[in-house]
Amino acid sequence: MTLTMQDKAFLIGSIRDIHDFPKPGIIFKDITTLLSNKDAYAVLMRHLSERYASYNLTHIAGIDARGFIFGAALAQMLGIGFVPIRKTGKLPYTTVSEKYSLEYGVDEVEIHIDAFAGVDAPKVLLIDDLIATGGTAYAAANLINKVGAECVEACFIMGLDFLSGQSKLRELVEVYTVIGVD
Repeated sequence: MTLTMQDKAFLIGSIRDIHDFPKPGIIFKDITTLLSNKDAYAVLMRHLSERYASYNLTHIAGIDARGFIFGAALAQMLGIGFVPIRKTGKLPYTTVSEKYSLEYGVDEVEIHIDAFAGVDAPKVLLIDDLIATGGTAYAAANLINKVGAECVEACFIMGLDFLSGQSKLRELVEVYTVIGVD
């Protein structure tokens, strides 16, 4: 299902802008209003399930925490597994981690070492709500590849097109954004 301009406008209109959050000068894109709008969420999830139905994926990997919302639902719709990629110290079993740079410092994400065990040639879609500078997504895609799977694409509900995150991530994996924000 290709999204029409009307569908995209409907999705964009269902996302609330919060000015000066988390700090002055930032316009935060609040997806909770999209999630609470059953019609908007249905349009989005139907689009994603139709887009990825032919990819022969074995798993969806969602980035902590909003990627879980879209990733788990999409995995269920496609009849495949879901794997969480979490901030450090949140997963209970043996993990592999990847550090990435932030504006002021470093952060880290982890995946279970056996996240794709028992699957020959796992093909994984990485998903999150938004891509800005791309550091978290780049680290997450690296983790998927480190544990023996192939990250075939990274999907984001929104992409902040005025930042460099998508171009950086494209060095590693194909990138798809449902909605671009200039």
